[in-house]
Amino acid sequence: MIERKLGSRPGAAAVAAAATRAGTAALRFLAPGGAERWTRKNYAGRSVDLYAGPAVALGAAAGVAALPARLRAAALAVLGAGACGGYDDVAGAGDPRRGFRAHLGALRNGEITSGAVKLFGISAAGLAAGALLKERPVDKALAGVVVAGTAHLVNLVDVRPGQAGAAVLALGAPGLLRKGPAAAVAAAAMGAAAAVLPDDLGERTMLGDAGAHALGAALGTAIAAGNGRAGLAAHAAALVAVAAYADGADKRVGS
Repeated sequence: MIERKLGSRPGAAAVAAAATRAGTAALRFLAPGGAERWTRKNYAGRSVDLYAGPAVALGAAAGVAALPARLRAAALAVLGAGACGGYDDVAGAGDPRRGFRAHLGALRNGEITSGAVKLFGISAAGLAAGALLKERPVDKALAGVVVAGTAHLVNLVDVRPGQAGAAVLALGAPGLLRKGPAAAVAAAAMGAAAAVLPDDLGERTMLGDAGAHALGAALGTAIAAGNGRAGLAAHAAALVAVAAYADGADKRVGS
C-alpha cells in the first residue's frame, strides 16, 4: 500500500520535490570542495550557485524509486544524465565550444572534451533506459533516442532563469493525463522542477547541465514509457530535427 501511494502521481511529485529541497539544502550547507566550485555567473553576470543541478537529479530519481521495476529505468537515465551533465559543468567551465559538431570535431583531432563525454554518456544512459523500458529492438532504440533527445532538448532551452523548469512543467503536464505508472515519472520530473523553480527564477541558483539533462531524461522516460512504436518514432524524429537545427544555429553563431 505504501509503495502504491508513493508510486502515484501525487506521491511521486511529493517525494521528488521533498528530496530535491533536502538535497539543495544539504549541498548548500556542505558545499563539497568549497563554495567557489559551486558558483557561476549567469547570463546577466550575477553570481548564482549550482546546487540545484545535482539536487533535482537526486530528487527525480527518488520520485521514481517506488515505481514498478521496469519504470525504475527512469532513475538510471536521470542519474546517468545528471552525472554526465555535472561533469561538463565542472570540467567544461569556460570552454567556448558549443554543439555536437564542435565536440565531435575535437574528438576527431584526438581531444576528448567534456562535451563529448556528456554526449556519449547521456546517449548510453538513454539507450540503457530504453532497453529496460521496451521489449523489441526497434522500440528499445527509439525509446533511447527519445530519452537522450529530451534530455538535450531541456538543456537547449535552459538559457534564462526558469526556462528549463517551466518547459518541464509544460511538457510534463500532458503526461499526467495518461493512465499507468508512466504518468508518475512525469510527475516526479515536474515535482523536482517545481521545487527549485522559485530560486531559479530569483537568480539564486541555476540548473546547469546536470539539472537540465536530468530533468529532461526523466521527462523523456515518461514519454517513452507512455508511447508505442508510432509515437516513439514521431517523438524521436522531432527531437533529432530540433537537435540538428540547434547544432546548425550554434555553428552559424560561432562562425
